[in-house]
Formats: sequence, structure tokens, C-alpha cells
Amino acid sequence: MKEITVTFNNSTKDYPYGTRVSTVLDDFRGKIHNTPVAALVNNELVSLSFKVEINASLQAVTLESPLGIRIFRRTLSFILAMASRQLFPDRALIIGHSLGDSYYYYYNGEAEISDKDINDLSRVMHEIIEADLPIERKVISYAEAISFFKNENQKGTALLLRYRNESKIPIYVCGDFIDLSFEPMLPSSGLVKPFELRNYPPGFLLRYPNRSTPGTLSPFKDIPTLFNVYKEYKAWGKILNVNCVGRLNRLSENREIKPFIRVAEALQNKKISQIADDIYTRKGNVKVVLIAGPSSSGKTTFSKKLSIQLQVMGFNPVAISLDDYYLPNDQTPRDKDGNPDFEALHALNVELLNKHLLALFAGEEVEIPLFDFKIGRPKEKGKKLRMHKRNILILEGIHGLNPELTSQIPTDTKYKIYISALTQLNLDDHNRIPTTDNRLIRRMVRDHQFRGNSAGDTLRMWPSVRRGEDKNIFPYQNQADSAFNSALDYELAVLRIFAEPLLKTVKPSDEVYTEARRLQSFLYNFSMIPPRYVPAQSILREFIGESDFSY
Repeated sequence: MKEITVTFNNSTKDYPYGTRVSTVLDDFRGKIHNTPVAALVNNELVSLSFKVEINASLQAVTLESPLGIRIFRRTLSFILAMASRQLFPDRALIIGHSLGDSYYYYYNGEAEISDKDINDLSRVMHEIIEADLPIERKVISYAEAISFFKNENQKGTALLLRYRNESKIPIYVCGDFIDLSFEPMLPSSGLVKPFELRNYPPGFLLRYPNRSTPGTLSPFKDIPTLFNVYKEYKAWGKILNVNCVGRLNRLSENREIKPFIRVAEALQNKKISQIADDIYTRKGNVKVVLIAGPSSSGKTTFSKKLSIQLQVMGFNPVAISLDDYYLPNDQTPRDKDGNPDFEALHALNVELLNKHLLALFAGEEVEIPLFDFKIGRPKEKGKKLRMHKRNILILEGIHGLNPELTSQIPTDTKYKIYISALTQLNLDDHNRIPTTDNRLIRRMVRDHQFRGNSAGDTLRMWPSVRRGEDKNIFPYQNQADSAFNSALDYELAVLRIFAEPLLKTVKPSDEVYTEARRLQSFLYNFSMIPPRYVPAQSILREFIGESDFSY
């Protein structure tokens, strides 16, 4: 094939085989409103240097788009690693986790970082950005990559590559700095602004613009509840001696994964027991436990496991689902596009919920509604309930921490728990595992297993789910009395078995193909763990099935 045909915004043009994306976009510059930083070629995300070798539909990716924002953040992390290598070549920089509009970093083996070091890092990063250096994608041989990352003291990266077997490894190069990246980066360092480094003992934060305000840093908002959970689970990671995917894969290789799973599950059960103990200290006051968290955080299984622990403490827990308090579909609030907004607080009958709770606490009998999702309204008859001396209510749902949900209920009678899958595991030293990816893969598997949804259906729905979480859940997480991390370090190695076949059903013609391919590439890093190793009462069973609990 000597020529290929490229379609852009309904315009087509022929090009020589192997023409770079940047050349094509230059020809269509007048039809692009903002500066392109990458492109979608047949819905696959590629860098501007990518060579087009087949007939293709092409879309520009700009900094203002969701994909562009992701590329921005990844490139910002790359430049931080580059500055750290220049200043502190003997230190091992480790990316930890996200915290609001920030990534948390630390230096392995160091108790803290000084303000001077922070200022020096910031200065060098600004120098790299002002120099507007090109960032280029290249490929090197597998042997070269292993040797390079070992010599650079990036042990996590070298170990990760040990469990991959591609003959060519993609890397990104800026000046004399080289690092691994699993997706495209910005074409030059000059595009990476604004940012801020902030000391956050024992490490520091790399702050970036919020998705809703690209190009502007929002005022800093601390999230101590979330950070304390991460600290606790990082400590558990040290106990288990697994902080990156390469180490997890090594356990599978050495047939040591079963004991690891047992300890990981035991640590979670211990935390649930500690939360039950804390509730017991407020015995006599607490009458309702409110559990909230984002989609696929494992709220339902957590509620069931907490109920068991509360029974051990002498309580008789009674579960109520917020879903049963949905208003009829024809009374549901509408979003800005006129569609039913089932994630809104007032999609629930808040007034009836408060009335029922007050009546129950007064010893009265109430009839709890039972919502029928097939007809979109409550059933004619509900479920009668009366609280007795040892009863305690368990109420779980996305709005559990919102004070408006239970505005008529005295504060001292409520115990609030925030739950999410906050992954402490990294791919390697500089590439993190987003918590949202963990939850998305959970949801994809669960939706297919129990709701008949395809991977494409889940991927198309996910942006709306995330917007609902940003609005209805995350603003209230600091109001929790306790926080629980439902992530299990081994779970993505199990979920890969279920998710990979589903992701392969998403074809290049589908608009969510980009995301499907990204998740496929991400899951490829995990050596698979058989589902039969997962305990029957594990939170993971909520998503893969065969749980001891009924849902």
C-alpha cells in the first residue's frame, strides 16, 4: 500500500503510507480549535509522532479534553521524575496515590523531605518547562530496557518488565532522561503548566488543575481522612512486602499467593472489627450506621461483614437500603440534559426517610418501602419494621455522608463510614494504579455477571457515574467517623480473567474503544490468579460471584 486515506471532521485526504499524525493535523489546523497534543486514530490513542499505516478516521486530542488532561498529568509526573533525577540521582522517587487534585510522592527510605528540597525540585521543573524541550517516544529492546532500569535503581520498573515479554519496549525521552510510560505524553515540556509542589509530611504533593478548570490551580483542600487511610494501607503493604505489581507477580510465580491472600483478607477483617469496636464505644447513643462510598467500592458486602462484627459485640443489626426510598421515576429530578438524575439526593424521598427513622428510634412500627426497579416505583406493600433494644440500623448508599439526607436525626445517634477502593499498589516507581480504574474494572465485571451489561455499556456510563460521585460523595468524605479501604492488592490479577474477554468485545468503531484498549494494556501487567483462591466472604466476591452472602 503506497497511500492511505485519512478522514478528519468529514473531510478526507490521501497521504503516503507511514505519514505521521502531526503532519496530518497540520493540514487540518483550521478545523482544530485548540492545540492538539495527541490523536485518536480509529479510536486508539496515539502520540503526534505515530505513523499512520492504514486507512483511518482521525480525531485531535487537545489539552482541554478528558484525554488531554490525563496526558497532561502523566507528563507532569514525568517532568517531576526528570527534575528529581537531576537533583537527587541517588534517591528513589516513588509515586504514592492521588489526594484530591494532587499526587502524593515520597522518597523511599527517607522519613521526610525538606522545604529546601521542595523548592529546588520546583525550580528545576520550571526550568525544564521554560526550556520547552521535546518529549519523544522511542522503542528499545527488551534486554536494553531491563538493563537500563536496573542501573537507574528503578527496581519496580525492572521487576514489572520481567513479567512482560514484548521484544520492543516503548519509552519516552526528554534530554538525557528516559522513563517508561504506558500512554502518550505531551510533545514538549513547555505545555506542562500550571503546577505546584507542596510539602505534605512525610512526603509531598504534586498539585495539578482540576478537570473542571484546566489551566488553573484550585485552592488547596486537605483530605486528612483519606490520607490516613492510605498511610494505614501503605503500612500494610510493608507488612505484606508487596508495593508494586512486579512483587505481586513474583508471589504468583513462586506459588506463594495463597498465604498472601489469606493475610490481605485478614487485615481487612481486622479493620472491620476495629470499626465495630468503635461503634460499641458509643453504645446507647448510636442508633444508625450510615455507609457511603463511590460506585463499586464494595459497600454492600462491607455492610454485611460489619453486621457480623456488630453481632459479636451484642448488637442485632437491621439493614435498610437507601435504594428503596427512590421516588417514582416520573418524580425524579432531571439533569442539565433533561435526563432523569438518579444520582441526585432528591431522587430519594428524603422526608419519608427522616420520618421513618425518627419513628423507629421512638419504638414505633413503620412500613419501609420496597422499590421495584422494573416498574420504576415503590411496590404497593412494603416491609414492616420495629426497632428493639439491641437493634442498630445499617443504612448504605451514595448519600450516606450528606448531612441533608438525615437532617432531622440528632448527630450523636449517627455513625458515618466512608468506603472506597483506595489502591496502595503501584505498577512501578513512577506509574500508579488509579483508584477509579480499580472500581471501573470491578463494575464492568459485576455489571456483566449480574446485570447483563456489556463492557461498552459500562464504559459509556462511567463518565456520568464519575460526575455524580464528584457532586454527591467526595465533598462529604471528611465527615466520616471511620474510613475503610475495600481494595485488595491481589484483586486485579483475579479480575483480569473476567475483564479481558469483555474488553475484547469493544471494537475500534466504538467511541469507548480508546478506554477499552487502555484497560486491556493495563491489565496485561498482572499475572492471573485463579478465582477459586478468593475466599467466599471476600468483598471481591460481590463482583465475581459465588459469595457466601446473598445480594
